[in-house]
Amino acid sequence: MRGRAGAAAQARPGGGGLVSGGVVAIVQARMGSSRLPGKVLLRLGEVTVLECLLERVARARLVGTLVVATTTAREDDPIATLCVLGDVRCYRGHATDLLDRHLRAARACGAEHVVKIPSDCALIDPAVIDRVLGAYLDRAGRYDYVSNLHPPTYPDGNDVEVFSFAALESAWRLARRPLDREHTTPFLWDTPGAYRLGNVAWETGRDLSMTHRVVLDYAE
Repeated sequence: MRGRAGAAAQARPGGGGLVSGGVVAIVQARMGSSRLPGKVLLRLGEVTVLECLLERVARARLVGTLVVATTTAREDDPIATLCVLGDVRCYRGHATDLLDRHLRAARACGAEHVVKIPSDCALIDPAVIDRVLGAYLDRAGRYDYVSNLHPPTYPDGNDVEVFSFAALESAWRLARRPLDREHTTPFLWDTPGAYRLGNVAWETGRDLSMTHRVVLDYAE
């Protein structure tokens, strides 16, 4: 089904019995956050924000490979060091062209399907990742892009986007607007008729996306 983000088809959750080969989860992370600099290495108890997030993503049973996509800037060296110490793959790329960074990280990992997770979702629920990813994988070939964001219903901080490597590569070739390059996926969900879109709504039937936030954006 083709259409705008707002007209994305409802993708039924699934994921039973699926293999994780070719599924790469990319966590974008950098130290230079404009709203809360260095947030990914802030402490949450005995671990950093990034370590907490990576542990939760790794618990998603349908994810195969996990990679952190950071920048080549010297200030992001501590992120790369954390990945080495934690035995997590790390790709370092362009600071502002996140579309390029995701494409190259996915390619380096041999991705067929990509799961995009933002670094400010430190307490993301692994079950939500599997729910969205399962909806995409169970209908392989029907959707190019599935998320729980168009429209959002889950509490903020459970942001999951899944798309094929082919769709990512297509966007990388065609996208020209700075917005599309800086935010990775807008070209996929905001180009009318170009990609087949699906959305997973919160199974409770409620919408807490605007009232409940479990996301690290600002110092509070």
